[in-house]
Amino acid sequence: MTIWDYIEHTAARFNAADLCYGHGTDNPLDEAVYLICASLELDFADAVAMQRRELSAPERERLEALVDARIEERVPVAYLTGQAWFARHRFHSDRRALIPRSPIAELIGNRFEPLLAHPPRRVLDLCAGGGCIGIATALEFPEADVTLADISPDSLALARRNIALHGLESRVQAIQSDVFTALAAGYDLILCNPPYVGAEEVADLPPEFGHEPQLGLLSGDEGLQLPLQILREAADYLTETGLLIMEVGYSHELLSTRLPLVPFLWLEFEQGGEGVFALTTSQLRQYRASFF
Repeated sequence: MTIWDYIEHTAARFNAADLCYGHGTDNPLDEAVYLICASLELDFADAVAMQRRELSAPERERLEALVDARIEERVPVAYLTGQAWFARHRFHSDRRALIPRSPIAELIGNRFEPLLAHPPRRVLDLCAGGGCIGIATALEFPEADVTLADISPDSLALARRNIALHGLESRVQAIQSDVFTALAAGYDLILCNPPYVGAEEVADLPPEFGHEPQLGLLSGDEGLQLPLQILREAADYLTETGLLIMEVGYSHELLSTRLPLVPFLWLEFEQGGEGVFALTTSQLRQYRASFF
């Protein structure tokens, strides 16, 4: 059996299993390519190798175990292979942090145009998890210093692996911080994908999400407790011309309903995604009282 034969066979099994595709792909075929090529350390675009090379017996045995885990235990592919792709870059991925999937990747690839007047010199990735948002931003802006902040020491250990993977130790640091408590002021740009899912919504998520750390998903007050705290405090850590970009996912309707006077700039994405807004330092100060 060639690699491509096995990919098609696996895609058919995935399709029959009615899996959830919310961690990097959106269909059974791409999911199969991701799992098999990553496991075999093949280039995803190497069609010749996929169509011509035959699987060895040990390779197929190893792949069968991974495919079974994906179907029977609903383990996301990123955790099975130990790697995830975000903003065109590869990252280490394991159960210490959420699998990267934020639409903020598209903003990074577009260098945040036209949101930023100048390239940022200091960037904060708040609630950073494995650090993918901040590291991808550092790779896009080679003059920027980036801080990755998270409350979880396990997530930060993974983030430090990713910093080393991309050789960014001189410009990117990982700091344990409960929101802003351990951080200093003066960021030009704060990027934040905080926990924003309420308890009822977490309970209703597909089984794949149960393998991720609940600390990265769950927020009180119907998902808005942590986003509102960040909105209250962010202006104190931004420069006068700074910008906050935050993802709140499908909680965006509730946030807009709660704060009808706040001029959220809701961003649109060509590659899909919703629930990401931008607010300036001056707007955060002007509407601070609304965030309580």
